[in-house]
Amino acid sequence: MNQRSRDLEDDDDNDDGDDDDNDSGFPHDAVREAVIKKAWDQLYESNDHLLFGSRKTNVDLSTLHPEQVQIFRLWQIYLENVNPLLKVTHTPTLQARIIDAASDVANISPTLEALMFSIYCVSMLSLVEDECRTLFGSPREDLLTSYQFGCQQALLNCGILRSGDRDCLTALYLYLVSVRPDTDPRSLSSMLGVAIRIAQRMGIHNESTYAKCTALEAEMRRRLWWSLIIFDSRICEMSDYKTAMLAPTWDCRIPLNVNDFDIRPEMKSPPAIHDKPTEALFAVVRSELSDFVRHSAFHLDFTNPSLKTIAKDTQHGPVLEGDELIALEKTIEDKYLEFCNPENPLHFMTIWTTRGYLAKIRLLEHYSRYSMSSVQQTETQLDAAISHALSMLECDTKLMTSPLTKGYLWLVHFHFPFSAYIHIVQDLRKRPIEEHAEKAWDVMSDNYEARFMNMEQDDNPLFKLFSRIVLQAWEAREAVFRQQDKPLEPPRIVSDIKHKVMQMTSNAQNSNIERPNGAVGMNNDDFSMPMQMDFGGHGLLYGMGGQGSAGSGPGGYPDIPGQAMMDVDVNQLDWTTIDWNPMHAQGW
Repeated sequence: MNQRSRDLEDDDDNDDGDDDDNDSGFPHDAVREAVIKKAWDQLYESNDHLLFGSRKTNVDLSTLHPEQVQIFRLWQIYLENVNPLLKVTHTPTLQARIIDAASDVANISPTLEALMFSIYCVSMLSLVEDECRTLFGSPREDLLTSYQFGCQQALLNCGILRSGDRDCLTALYLYLVSVRPDTDPRSLSSMLGVAIRIAQRMGIHNESTYAKCTALEAEMRRRLWWSLIIFDSRICEMSDYKTAMLAPTWDCRIPLNVNDFDIRPEMKSPPAIHDKPTEALFAVVRSELSDFVRHSAFHLDFTNPSLKTIAKDTQHGPVLEGDELIALEKTIEDKYLEFCNPENPLHFMTIWTTRGYLAKIRLLEHYSRYSMSSVQQTETQLDAAISHALSMLECDTKLMTSPLTKGYLWLVHFHFPFSAYIHIVQDLRKRPIEEHAEKAWDVMSDNYEARFMNMEQDDNPLFKLFSRIVLQAWEAREAVFRQQDKPLEPPRIVSDIKHKVMQMTSNAQNSNIERPNGAVGMNNDDFSMPMQMDFGGHGLLYGMGGQGSAGSGPGGYPDIPGQAMMDVDVNQLDWTTIDWNPMHAQGW
């Protein structure tokens, strides 16, 4: 194939009789690539079914579009709820295209059609059921399913697996975001692998490919790459953290702190960077934090230690070993958060998401530092670790309870701070009456009320696991007070969990009575204790001290035997099938 392409190039050169290609800066390898792509398109015309199955030829996609007024409504929802957080589309240029397309849905280009359906999908994802019925008069699930099917067909129509078009890749990314709540994270990780490979084929991970791009195209590629990688990193935390692409193996720069209207299609050079918050604030700060983490030894210790040799030094000034996070926090506060208005929804979201993430990576750094040490941690070190976990919950509670984040809760739900809960309850079982214990129960109660209080009463595997570990930690505190013959009032989280457990057990018993012989239902054994929990070998718990088969014990405590801390047998649970943040269950 390569030889044939060279022959074709030679023919072209002979016909031209000059070196115009070289003079124009369009090298022969680019010509060769174009020739090969054209040949592949002709040879392999029917491979698009590999991702979404065969194209439904009898489906008229124009019938799946909403009415024109609803297209504009969904676009506005996207601009309010999704675009400020992801920033993977350019509003000034895309809005004009959508307005034109909405007037003639039967003649939309395949790529734009895929992008429009993906926008419908994520817009619907960001709504709750009542909002959806009020605005569109239909159940949310029905509309989401219809738009996701339309997006699949549109992606097939634009040859997603072979495409090198940024809009096409953006459509695939937004589609994957929309299916996340109902998709096994292992499956979604595989799908993201496809999206990332397409992105790599396009070269958007590689700064050297940006020289031929306009300022607008370069910036949108950077935004898309970082958004993809951050999403992939979170999904990999829930499936197999060692496969995440958040690594020092690529050099795409973080997005610019600029507004969409600062970047125009005709611009050759990038615009000046703002020193105050812009509409890209959230995406920029998340990218800067992730850029720091992907080069950090404490991150690579858990994902791929061999890459530490190529990780660059901290970008936050000269610091002593171990002080990199202090420098990072100061940079983020001084550069971004100091100028944020906490009354602005996007600024509020940025402030508390950032501080929660900083607490999370501080906890990860703690595990990296002490998990392989044979020296028992001091009380001061243990107190520091639990303070990071409590900060994670406090930040999450602010995000969950503020009216400012109503439109952003779809993303907040995605980041349930399970690692913080695990660390706190492990600490409370070991140190049930330390000075921090009462505060810890209050902080957990506040977060529980924000996330769980309105949870539907059903057979939820996460809640059963969650209830066990919380009640076991409380039993440790009860035992001490009982020995001291002191009264003890249960915290709100414990009281409500016990109430829910009783209800769920009662419902299950009634259900079992009505089931035919041989049917299996939930019973008292589902909440029975003790059983054993070992967090040392579970990739899902990345960020809590788990290191695959090399785990040193729960939560990264080297001085605690791996089986000694929790009495829940997670080795009998399929962790990777549990979605810690199901969007369709209230309170999660």
